Amino acid sequence: MGVWLFRAGSKGEFEEKFLMDGRIYLTWTNLHINLEDYKDRGKLLSKLLELYSGEKLNTIKNWASQIYPIAHRMEIGDWVVLPSKRTSTIHIGTIVSEYKYNENNGEPYFHYRKVDWFAKDIPRNNFDQDILYSFGAFMTICKITRNDAEKRIKAMAENNWKVKSISTISFNDAEDTEANSQANLEEAVYDSISKYIIRKFQGYKLEDLIMDILKAKGFTVYHSKPGADGGKDILAAGGEMGFGTPKICVQVKSHDAAVDRPTLDQLGGVMNNVNAEYGLLVSWSGFKDSVAREEGKQFFRIRLWDSNDVIRELFENYEKLSPEIRAEIPLKNIWILSEED
Repeated sequence: MGVWLFRAGSKGEFEEKFLMDGRIYLTWTNLHINLEDYKDRGKLLSKLLELYSGEKLNTIKNWASQIYPIAHRMEIGDWVVLPSKRTSTIHIGTIVSEYKYNENNGEPYFHYRKVDWFAKDIPRNNFDQDILYSFGAFMTICKITRNDAEKRIKAMAENNWKVKSISTISFNDAEDTEANSQANLEEAVYDSISKYIIRKFQGYKLEDLIMDILKAKGFTVYHSKPGADGGKDILAAGGEMGFGTPKICVQVKSHDAAVDRPTLDQLGGVMNNVNAEYGLLVSWSGFKDSVAREEGKQFFRIRLWDSNDVIRELFENYEKLSPEIRAEIPLKNIWILSEED
C-alpha cells in the first residue's frame, strides 16, 4: 500500500468537490489528453512541453512528475492524504478505482480516480511534526515515503487517529524525498507553533489567550469563570468601556477533535440570548467539513478561527499582547529570502 499526498487547489478551492464526489482530480487546466496513451515518460514530457509551451523546462518536468502517477503508479488500495486548506484538518481516503478520463466532466475535472474518504477532519495536531512536514511539500501530488510514514499513519488509523508510541529528458515521480527540499516552510512553522501553544494553553488557558488577542485588537472583554457559562466563554465589544459595537460572543474549544455543526448552531442560539451582533467560534483542532460548508452562509454573523487563524492574529498583534502571554509564547520575526524558480 502506498500513501499519496494530493492537494485540492492552492487555496483548497476544489476540496468540497473532491469530498462530495468521492474522487481526486488532476486540476491542471487544458490537459486534454488521455494519460493512458502516455505510459512512456518521455512521450508525456514531450506532450506537456507542447501543451504548455510558455512554461520553463524545469516547471514542465516538475508537472510531469506529478501528473504521471495518477494513471500509472497509483493503485487501488493506496491511501490518499488531503490536507484541508479551509480548516486545520486532514482527510484520508482509499483509492477504489482505476484512472478515468472523461472530457464530459468539464474543465479541470477530466482526470480522476474514485476515493472512499474513510477518515475526514482529523486534526493536524494529531500527527507528528515530521509527518506534517511531508504533508507540507510544495507539490500538488507526491508519494509520502520518508520516516516510515506509511506504517505510522496506518498505526494511527488503528488507534483512533492518535499517535502510538513506536520507535528522453528523464524525470522521477514526485516523492516526498525530493519534495521536502521544497517544503512549505510557513506551514511547518505554523504546525510547530500550534503544537507548542496547545501544550501550554489547554482548556481555560486557551480562553485567556483569545481574550488577550481581543484586548490587543482594541476590544473590552468579559471572561466567564471556569465551569458552566451558558456557551459564552468570552464577550467582547468596541467603544467606550465596551458599550459600543461590534458586540461579539466567543466560544473557545481546545479539545483534540474538529468542531461539528451542532456546536456552530449552539453559538447562534447563545448570540441571541446575550444580544450579541456577531459570533466567533475558535476551535484549535479545526472544523468538520459540515461546518466549513456553512462558513459562507454565516459570513455576516459568525467567524471561524482554527489554530492557524489564532497564530496569524498572534503575529499581527504580538507587540500589544500582555507581557505574561509574550513570556509564555516567545516569538521573534525572521525575514528569509524567497527564492525564485
